Amino acid sequence: MVIINKKFLFTFLTVLTLSMLLAACGDDAGTEADNGAENDTGETENTEDTNEGNGDEAASEFENATWRMITEEVDGQVQYEYAEEFANRINDKTDGAITIEPYEYGQLGSEVDQVNQLEQGAVELAVMSPGFTGNMVTEGQLFSLHFLFPADGEQTQEILNTSDALNTDLRERYEEHGISPLAYWTEGFMAWTSNVGIEEPSDFDGLNMRIQETPLMQETYSAYGATTQSMSQSELYTALDRGTIDAQENPIFYIYDMSFQEVQDTVTLSRHNSYIAMTTVNTDWYNGLDENVQAVIDETVEEMQDWIYEEQDRQNTEYLELMQEEEGMEVIELTEDQRQAFRDEALSVHDYYREELSEVDGAILDQLEEEIAEVTGE
Repeated sequence: MVIINKKFLFTFLTVLTLSMLLAACGDDAGTEADNGAENDTGETENTEDTNEGNGDEAASEFENATWRMITEEVDGQVQYEYAEEFANRINDKTDGAITIEPYEYGQLGSEVDQVNQLEQGAVELAVMSPGFTGNMVTEGQLFSLHFLFPADGEQTQEILNTSDALNTDLRERYEEHGISPLAYWTEGFMAWTSNVGIEEPSDFDGLNMRIQETPLMQETYSAYGATTQSMSQSELYTALDRGTIDAQENPIFYIYDMSFQEVQDTVTLSRHNSYIAMTTVNTDWYNGLDENVQAVIDETVEEMQDWIYEEQDRQNTEYLELMQEEEGMEVIELTEDQRQAFRDEALSVHDYYREELSEVDGAILDQLEEEIAEVTGE
């Protein structure tokens, strides 16, 4: 019979219990160490939870918001394509916190209605043409001057990007009316369509020319010998079809997309002007944004300048070919001598702008002309 000493038994059990506890602690420590190593390599579920937390923190830098952005064009056309791309980039940069809703032309009224809505803060952003603000900001009518910008698209865009006359001085004039132009960009060269084939100023004699509602455009086409009629773009196709309007000007992509080639026989590539658009915001709304939100908007506006130049160039090139192939539209490309004949008539309108329209005696135009000369070397 084996006799077990009670004291020995108590000691043995105590040692055994402590050993088991130490082993358990050792396993926990090892697991924690292993987890720490795995966290460093980013391979564990715990790491994913941490990263998700960082993502939530990044998204929380921007408050949820929905902004409205109106355009003067419809889905597929340059301005609307710009608005969609702009909206996508803002949404990506804010991790989905900020949504921009682009509006096609007509959804919120006419071009003039849209200007009023932006001015009053009914919408936050807009892509618009200075031509429809000419009666509000008279200095902005300089964009309607013929033979002001170069006949080179890339040079024109460079001037729009860098001009102090436009991006500082003219912007201040718009901000007096609650509208801030953040950028100017070209939608392509304007072209004339008609049924007579415009090759020299006398071809405008007796033609009724559709224009935007600005005194300067009226003066310009009067100098060529045309009569003029201001009209919303939504009415233009019918007017051309019925012959109540004889001629109009627009970039090639717009002429094609609005099917003007169905009711006009010729298109004249004159490069007399570029169709300029502005990326604009309501001034009070923009100034009230947090600095980080303003920074995202400004960054996106700047990087969109190259994107939109490529997009308009693609559309204008493709649609000119389609107008010839599908409709057999006659394309008249003016020579330099022919362009000079129109330029000689148009230059008097530059003086009219300075003397009759400008509120600063043409100072913004004078500075812009100096900046253009620096770019073109002329």
